[in-house]
Amino acid sequence: MRKKESTEKIFSASLRVFATYGYKKTTVEDIARELNMTKGNLYLYVKDKEDLYRKTVEFALLRWQDYVRGAIEDKADPRDKFLIMCHKAVEYLSIDDDFRSILIHDPEIFPMFTDNDPYEKINNNSVNMIKKILKDGIAKGVFRPVGITAMSKAIFSIYKMFIIRMYIRSEESHVRSMFEQTLDLITNGLFKQ
Repeated sequence: MRKKESTEKIFSASLRVFATYGYKKTTVEDIARELNMTKGNLYLYVKDKEDLYRKTVEFALLRWQDYVRGAIEDKADPRDKFLIMCHKAVEYLSIDDDFRSILIHDPEIFPMFTDNDPYEKINNNSVNMIKKILKDGIAKGVFRPVGITAMSKAIFSIYKMFIIRMYIRSEESHVRSMFEQTLDLITNGLFKQ
């Protein structure tokens, strides 16, 4: 098995086990057993349980980003990219039960405020994805000129608020409508008529 395939297998299994038992109750032995490997073999990939958890969360966050990136990569119109990006980013946790469960039990993974973001580099890549779409939309004349950096951070903050309220605090029923209305408000201010 190649290294990439084996790490994907390890982190996918770790995600399932951490989602089932939570960080505190999960042991490295539980994950090794899930993988049909020895604890010693697992330590070839990670230093300890904390390292395994951190790398598993990074894996899940990057998979989330890849899901969104894959949905927009073949779209030419920045307006389509923006709308699809927003919907797919919010939709993702409705299909990834394991990561949603981990976020519910450990909301510090995806903090509202960036001063204590343990996955800042990954989240900055999400902000950069937004920046790229805004820059493209402005260059093509379909978005109003805006401060790209400030607007990207604002959009990502709004997005995080919706993720927290919909999935972590389980307020999805009435927040989904609020999300659609907020997206409409943003696009009506951003998109040129």
